[in-house]
Amino acid sequence: MQNENTSLPPKTCSIEKLVTMESDVKKVLAGEKTATRRNGRYADPGEIMTLEGCQFVVEHVYSQSLGELTDDDARREGHPTVEEYKQSILSYHPGMPWLPQMRVWVHEFRPVEE
Repeated sequence: MQNENTSLPPKTCSIEKLVTMESDVKKVLAGEKTATRRNGRYADPGEIMTLEGCQFVVEHVYSQSLGELTDDDARREGHPTVEEYKQSILSYHPGMPWLPQMRVWVHEFRPVEE
């Protein structure tokens, strides 16, 4: 994954909007959520996200189709299974189709060590 920045398209949003829902912020702060998926690219690898004074560094950013999601991916999102993750997303976005071929941007992050 070296030089992954060189192959990434421009960001479509800013890192401040990467994790905004209070329930998700709590999961990140508790260490239960280490990735988030968005329909656009919100961060570059190496960028710092700050939540309630705690810093997290974005380690990887890549594209994935919804059909490729595994339960491991769902757990990194803070949900036990893909089905529970899917229901959570659809509750946030009423009317959104869940299409296996639909692509999203995965942003994986970890706490910044003091």
